[in-house]
Amino acid sequence: MTNDLARMIDHTSLKANATETEIVKLAEEAKEYQFASVCVNPTWVKTAAEILKEADGVKVCTVIGFPLGATTSETKAFETKNAIENGATEVDMVINIGALKDKQYDFVEQDIKAVVAAAKGKALTKVIIETCLLTDEEKEMACKLSVRAGADFVKTSTGFSTGGATVEDIRLMRKIVGPEIGVKASGGVRSLEDAQKMIEAGATRIGASSGIAIVNGLSSDSSY
Repeated sequence: MTNDLARMIDHTSLKANATETEIVKLAEEAKEYQFASVCVNPTWVKTAAEILKEADGVKVCTVIGFPLGATTSETKAFETKNAIENGATEVDMVINIGALKDKQYDFVEQDIKAVVAAAKGKALTKVIIETCLLTDEEKEMACKLSVRAGADFVKTSTGFSTGGATVEDIRLMRKIVGPEIGVKASGGVRSLEDAQKMIEAGATRIGASSGIAIVNGLSSDSSY
């Protein structure tokens, strides 16, 4: 197990049927393995934050407008503020995918900005662009809008749509955002080999429910 790799992984459970027992286990594992964060649904932020309050450097990440991105900007901003109040220090927000495909670029940028503003100085912001639903041109635009809006990361996927991260998408996203913005690969990263390929392509964070398998050089059959 390499600690450097563990520090790049968001140890994730976003299933609708995740129980408190499972979330507690996830947070305890994150503490043991020193993952970058746990990534949980908003309802579990307080639980994870309580367990990790003494953990050195393990963040609490949650999702905003998840998984469709189709809530209003005002709702996303409120959700962000509420999550931070409950202990979140990173937020992964889903863009308005339909608006992007309609070329409503100002709207999409303002939607991202609403979350960035709500999180500013309190939480790191990652923007999920849901690459499996976009053309390469749309992926490029989503990345550009995220940078313009002041996001800290762009992220491939929710893991709940038609596909997850690909090496090609990570490479494209890194090319567009440049070296200063983080790139998170999520969805379908289930082994050390998968993670290494994503990192070589430009990923600086991995979102996975298979974090323990990854850092131990094993493979997982997890759906995320």
